[in-house]
Amino acid sequence: MSAGELLERSLAYTLGSVAGAQHVDPGRGTPCAEWNLGELLGHLDDSLDALYEGLSGGRIGLLPHADRVCGFRTRACAVLGAWAAGPPEGVLVGERPLDVRVMAAVGAVEITVHGWDVARSCGRPRPIPEGLAAELLSVAQCVVREEDRGVRFAEPVSVPSGARPEVRLLGFLGRGPQGACPTRS
Repeated sequence: MSAGELLERSLAYTLGSVAGAQHVDPGRGTPCAEWNLGELLGHLDDSLDALYEGLSGGRIGLLPHADRVCGFRTRACAVLGAWAAGPPEGVLVGERPLDVRVMAAVGAVEITVHGWDVARSCGRPRPIPEGLAAELLSVAQCVVREEDRGVRFAEPVSVPSGARPEVRLLGFLGRGPQGACPTRS
């Protein structure tokens, strides 16, 4: 699957998760104990903003954060439009070059897993599609390093051998059966 397809599928999954957040108290807890739903939606919005900047080569102003769900939908469309318009081959992150396909794949992990968090927070568990979860697990295993643990990601959670790709992905990123992730990711 190409990075663009992965990004598109992750955005489609997360748009479905975010749709359930519109009428939920933004102060409601999430699987990540340090964040409430409003903060998680803000983090998703910031993630999409960074993806858009990388894909478009430009910079857009921040949307008002009064309606995080609307902001996420608007950014998702902008990200897909920037990808379809033909993103640059590389992106500078600070002074370090990054292949745009790697950026898109890492963004897909971020978007999908936080989409799962949002759905869970809204009381609407939504399984991550098996094929998408399997692709994202391979990406996550390539980019999440031990030094990221306890900083950007929680420690991995043990999962049963032969667990579904979704369970393995979530466990690898520190989300256990109850959804808890003790560290911001």
